Amino acid sequence: MAAARRAGGSCGAEVAAGGCRAALPAWRGLLRGLLLAVAAAGSCQGNSVERKIYIPLNKTAPCVRLLNATHQIGCQSSISGDTGVIHVVEKEEDLNWVLTDGPHPPYMILLDGSLFNRRVMLQLKGTSRVSGLAVAVAKPHPPQGFSPGLKCPNDGFGVYSKDYGPEFAHCNTTVWNPLGSGLSYEDFDFPIFLLEDANETQVIKQCYQDHNVPRDGSGPEYPLCAMQLFSHMHAVTSTVTCMRRSSLQSTFSINPEVVCDPLLDYNVWSTLQPINSSGKVEPDKKVIIVATRIDSHSFFWNIAPGAESAVSSFVTHLAAAEALHKASDVHLLRRNIMFTFFQGETFDYIGSSRMVYDMEKDKFPLRLNNIHSFVELNQVALRNDSVLWMHTDPVSRMNQSVEAQVRNLLDILSNSSAGANVTLQEAGYSQPLPPSSFQRFLRAQHIPGVVLTDHRTAFQNRYYQSMYDTPENIRMQYPEGLSPEETLEYVTDTAKSLAEVATVVARALYQLAGGANDTSAIQADPKTVTRMLYGFLIKMNNSWFQSIIKPDLKGILGDVPQHYVAVSSPVNTTCLVQYVLANLTGSVVNLTKEECMNPEKTPSSEKELYEYAWVQGSLDPNSTSRAPYCVRSTVHLSKALSPAFELRQWGSTEYSTWTESRWKEIRARIFLVASKELEIITLVVGIAILVFSLLATYFINAKADILFSSPRDSRAVAY
Repeated sequence: MAAARRAGGSCGAEVAAGGCRAALPAWRGLLRGLLLAVAAAGSCQGNSVERKIYIPLNKTAPCVRLLNATHQIGCQSSISGDTGVIHVVEKEEDLNWVLTDGPHPPYMILLDGSLFNRRVMLQLKGTSRVSGLAVAVAKPHPPQGFSPGLKCPNDGFGVYSKDYGPEFAHCNTTVWNPLGSGLSYEDFDFPIFLLEDANETQVIKQCYQDHNVPRDGSGPEYPLCAMQLFSHMHAVTSTVTCMRRSSLQSTFSINPEVVCDPLLDYNVWSTLQPINSSGKVEPDKKVIIVATRIDSHSFFWNIAPGAESAVSSFVTHLAAAEALHKASDVHLLRRNIMFTFFQGETFDYIGSSRMVYDMEKDKFPLRLNNIHSFVELNQVALRNDSVLWMHTDPVSRMNQSVEAQVRNLLDILSNSSAGANVTLQEAGYSQPLPPSSFQRFLRAQHIPGVVLTDHRTAFQNRYYQSMYDTPENIRMQYPEGLSPEETLEYVTDTAKSLAEVATVVARALYQLAGGANDTSAIQADPKTVTRMLYGFLIKMNNSWFQSIIKPDLKGILGDVPQHYVAVSSPVNTTCLVQYVLANLTGSVVNLTKEECMNPEKTPSSEKELYEYAWVQGSLDPNSTSRAPYCVRSTVHLSKALSPAFELRQWGSTEYSTWTESRWKEIRARIFLVASKELEIITLVVGIAILVFSLLATYFINAKADILFSSPRDSRAVAY
């Protein structure tokens, strides 16, 4: 019909130009207008039709592709998305229908979270009858534990190797994560999505019940409920390949198409006594480094609650920093203390390896020789009988000088626990260090240090690097019926326990730094700890976090906190750790907004020693306005980008080489699909109608003069 309209229009143009044909009758103009209106209405209603056909799944998290120097891991769909008939698998016997019996492959599986394990996934990986997977969160969490990480995290990038403590390399002595299945490090050629919303999961199950349940042992009849997943990844093979392609594109293309990006962010660090962040600490000045990681990971993109693996330790670290800063004589201590929060440690120690590299290359205020000792907090929430284990490196302790300093460090820590509900014990002289940032510093230089954990050998954490490492995993419990504000302020048993650890650490650091006064006044605040646990694990967008950030950073306060390092920086976690640390250790100064945001214009600001932030403050009582103020602190950011990318050594075995693939779209939807026979019949009928329309249009156009000519006036007289 569109062709016929175009022919009529052309004919009308010829008439107007040549005057050979009479004007179109009024009914033909009306018909054309109606046809145009119908076409316009169809175009406008296109989206409405799509909404009637498809049900989008809006609360999902995909498995995406990550790459390192040697291989790729993760998942992807085909470029146009993958589609399959939905089959619900709630017990292992249900897999038989998908793998052998079902008559309508390929299948899109809705998998119960309790079956999301390595054994089941490898069965599905080896068949062409599966086009994708949607995973429902298991409730309650799998009691046997679930860790898709490696049994030996960051293997090959720590200190132990064939040249240094070979008996400890590759977790030969201690398997730190025995529940680790390595599932996150497999490569799947079909899409896998996590269903975060129980309501959407129920919608899918209802669609399955209505259309796909086998009847009387035979296959269901069409139409069937199907699912389509889109998660096509641009990068393939390895970091070496994808970075080379991106580099070539950037060199020779006007509009380069980057296919992958390095995992990167920023480390957060501050010092007890201010130092010139753009200068160099004098060689004879010694600094104690306190460290922890602030990132986590799971099988699914940006689903990384990390309650035990990250949050418990960095919250304890922040509380210890606050307690130390409150001591009255910290400015008199012989040694400085640096509080360090490393990003990207989950991926072969990105943050710590970069800081060591910068120290070696004189790109950081400290050098390795400035380090007096190293204390690291690493998974401290799941203590048995209140025992905290002290891990040291048996290889470096063979050096008598290092051994003496380590022994002094252990004694101070042990003595600092007197009177506290924390017992510190040595893990054992023959026990190696657990996976820790400290290992990257030991690779560069023998440094006396200790790693504090809640486990002597294997992790207490049964959900390491998984979506189940949630507040429940570290036993955070609240009474029912509390408002969000009441929940924020409610001091949990977990907060009290971590505050006790922070108190012990703060007192030990005070003595290590040369403090001689009584340490009983150094006390971590459980209220601060409980606020941080709530903000970093339950709800970032809370009144306390709102009050301590800059007004233009309100967008970082998402509802559900996640601690994945990502490729865009700084991520929410980094920003919030930075501002929480500034709030807990900094001071309020009497500067105007203009002076605070431009401290270099104020002679007394000592800009080289301090950082200034104009934060929005708390809400005034019974008002929507806030009382902003200026915070001065020693909190700084430094790059957490692997040196491999600075050096363009994309195949490095010395530094992390992890990258994340780029993608065009991530989405999921369900709909009803007709049988192949009906689809073929519809296609054939459509082609037949098209051919008939073309033929009809041709003949109508050929006979247009006869069919559409104006009737002669019978009263006309011929001369």
